[in-house]
Amino acid sequence: QVQLVESGGGWIQPGGSLRLSCTASEDIFRSNTMGWYRQLPGKARELVARITPGSIKYYVEAVKGRFTISRDAATNSVFLQMNALKTDDTGGYYCNTVPGMIIGSRAYWGQGTQVTVSS
Repeated sequence: QVQLVESGGGWIQPGGSLRLSCTASEDIFRSNTMGWYRQLPGKARELVARITPGSIKYYVEAVKGRFTISRDAATNSVFLQMNALKTDDTGGYYCNTVPGMIIGSRAYWGQGTQVTVSS
């Protein structure tokens, strides 16, 4: 069964930190590059960080130096440590394979987790 479950979002003041977690079903996690995507208000969903099964990492410029992606094969989990958060980071955060999964000709996404950065 395909499963992506994100957690860890919430409200945080600018400059604060949050750690997002995503648990995937083993068949998704095992051999795929995993990524964290975000959808900012009024914008399309975008990939912000990805990690290969061998832990090679990539970040978009907007989060480089502030966000850290990691994965744990023992728990089929992907994490996103977010530091020095800015109001511009506010949005819905989703994990998925890179590229994203297509099931039955439709894009598959979990429910995501909301991050709100505000004073």
